[in-house]
Amino acid sequence: MKVLVFGKTGQVATELCRYADVTALDRAQADLSDPTACARIIAQTDADVIINAAAYTAVDQAENDEALASVINADAPTAMAKAAAKRGLPFLHISTDYVFDGTGTQPRGALAASSPINAYGRTKLAGEQGIVTTGGTYAILRTSWVFSAHGANFVKTILRLGAERDALNIVNDQIGGPTAAADIAETLLKMAKTLHAGEGRSSIYHYSGAPDASWADFAGTIFDKSGLEVDITGIPSSAYPTPAPRPLNSRLDCSTLQKVFGIPRPDWHAGLDAVLHELGETK
Repeated sequence: MKVLVFGKTGQVATELCRYADVTALDRAQADLSDPTACARIIAQTDADVIINAAAYTAVDQAENDEALASVINADAPTAMAKAAAKRGLPFLHISTDYVFDGTGTQPRGALAASSPINAYGRTKLAGEQGIVTTGGTYAILRTSWVFSAHGANFVKTILRLGAERDALNIVNDQIGGPTAAADIAETLLKMAKTLHAGEGRSSIYHYSGAPDASWADFAGTIFDKSGLEVDITGIPSSAYPTPAPRPLNSRLDCSTLQKVFGIPRPDWHAGLDAVLHELGETK
């Protein structure tokens, strides 16, 4: 099975390249701000499966740059999915918990009503809607709180801050599932293999690490495992304002993915152990 990946240096794309022999395209080779060019690549590829692991992910910046974010997160995936459908190629795409408004305390199912509260979420939802209308074989994988040993993410930020300070205020009213990029990559490849075999089902799926935790909980575990002694004070999101509001409830119901593809939620503690080991930060 030949896999073509859009994205090469992002967290999930990097792990896809480490997990399997894929053809990964960086921005110079496939710029998602040019949807037509991306579609043309798919029209000419000899790959069996397409995975889009590229996106506009600057959540706060998207508030003032929604037009470009919309091209990259909505127009490009839609054009790519149309090209894949025309070729009869399965198209897999990564999306986000930010398509939800974050109300309530129960995990959201993949078919739950979406109502994004920031520009990034709106553009990602538009991309999902475009992919669904193309009529091809597809899988949209919504995930949350991605971390790895590379790129910019919460784990690396917290390790840096913990080395500089002995006390931190960290948000404790946002709840979600931290998810290792390596687990996402492995899951995408399993799904791709199943869809390529004509099995599985085109749909939107959820995949996030277990158990659900707050950012403060996550940070505390990072410090415990790395041996850093840092006092954490939990604060509400209102005490840490950002240009783009974040959903408070990012819990995802991942049961459909397990039913259809046999893939359970991963233990984020194990994923964190692997990342800290790679970073040389274990105690």
